[in-house]
Amino acid sequence: MKYLLVSDIHGCLPTLQTVLRFYDEHQCDMLCILGDILNYGPRNSIPEGIDPKGIVTLLNERAEDIVAVRGNCDGEVDQMLLNFPLLGDYLVLVDEGKKLFLTHGHIYNKEQLPKGKFDAIVYGHSHLWELTPQEGTMVCNTGSITFPKGGNEPTFMTYEKGVFTCYNLKGEALKSVSLG
Repeated sequence: MKYLLVSDIHGCLPTLQTVLRFYDEHQCDMLCILGDILNYGPRNSIPEGIDPKGIVTLLNERAEDIVAVRGNCDGEVDQMLLNFPLLGDYLVLVDEGKKLFLTHGHIYNKEQLPKGKFDAIVYGHSHLWELTPQEGTMVCNTGSITFPKGGNEPTFMTYEKGVFTCYNLKGEALKSVSLG
């Protein structure tokens, strides 16, 4: 299977549309959303192209292909609008024997790893993309498609056959790392 991993949409419809075009063009099988879907949060500026209702419509059309976790800006009112589960703090994805721990990053991250053995921890939250092989657990931060930080451009990732690849919104691969 080919997974598209995205975090920190923060209500910005144009960037989500760009990511969904990539999803379709690259024939991805599952959309993994790592939180902060509709709300932009009190510490961020209002994003250009904010349209939470438009995002709800687009995502609900694809609900069967989506798994998601709760971000620090997601709440019960968001779950009332979305037709896929959103309020879990994490989920474990097992693909070809590899265990991926998917979370938003505000609870579990590279400094606060979850208990247990996982091949990778995948999250967003900090808006700083990262693909770092470590002993035991690879660290994968998708960055943000709406509010990248640290001088980074907007990013998302794919995972297929043990390989994580980080992309910018132009669809250009920035880095690939294999779980090995």
